[in-house]
Amino acid sequence: MTNQTHLGNTFTFPGTTLTVNRVGYGTMQLAGPHVFGPPRDRSEAIAVLREAIASGVNHIDTSDFYGPHITNQIIKEALYPYPKDLILVTKVGARRGDDGSWILDRSRENLVESIHDNLRNLGAETLDIVNLRMGGFTSPEPGSIAEPLNVLIELKQQGLIRHIGLSTVTPDQLAEAQMFTEVVCIQNFYNLANRDDDAFVDDLVKQGIAYVPYFPLGGFTPLQSSVLDTIAASLGVTPMQVAQAWLLHRSPNILLIAGTSRRTHLRENLSVANLQLAPEVIAELDSIAIAAR
Repeated sequence: MTNQTHLGNTFTFPGTTLTVNRVGYGTMQLAGPHVFGPPRDRSEAIAVLREAIASGVNHIDTSDFYGPHITNQIIKEALYPYPKDLILVTKVGARRGDDGSWILDRSRENLVESIHDNLRNLGAETLDIVNLRMGGFTSPEPGSIAEPLNVLIELKQQGLIRHIGLSTVTPDQLAEAQMFTEVVCIQNFYNLANRDDDAFVDDLVKQGIAYVPYFPLGGFTPLQSSVLDTIAASLGVTPMQVAQAWLLHRSPNILLIAGTSRRTHLRENLSVANLQLAPEVIAELDSIAIAAR
């Protein structure tokens, strides 16, 4: 497959030389059901990663608590030694229970262990970007982030982390973090219908900080919208493709990390880089958020 370096144009993380195509890939779905245990088809998971890279993806979002460990091990098997321009972004601040439960854990012990787990399973000496996961499943939780952030800053000073990002945070928490270190990206819950972060996105683009939305179509219960369905049908694409294209149009600092465990779906996701939305279509899509409030 031809390398498509035009994937949604590019973005350079602030204060770095790290430049990525705006359409990236998220690895969450490479693990088993509920992001726990091995995938149903490991060979297909490996093929998906290799095709993503061959198609121009140079930004992969992952975490060692996917599986746990399994997703990063698959990345290493599929892509190591890594292309020089590939940016691997991981996140810490949670762990998995033996029953597959998600446990928020920002203790020093877990953060240090998580960084070393990511390094070992990815086969890396340094992690390009590490997001500190705060808050709950979709919503930030107010409060200071200084204590866990300082652990990551120490690990950065040790050379284990190049750059720091934040996940599921408020603007106030970003401002607090910036008192201690540079923050290169924010990863929050955001999509067509869930737009609480609109003002945050606008502020971040002024600062040159990347905004990486997760659950672009509403998460595990996909957004149901006749407007979205009608627009998708008129364009001959899927609702997910329209929702992702809207994000690319929304702001130049938004990076996509939609994931899949199938190559056919991967191609659909990557094609949104070429999907143009007319102003009147964007206005219709914006009405979905108004109706959802």
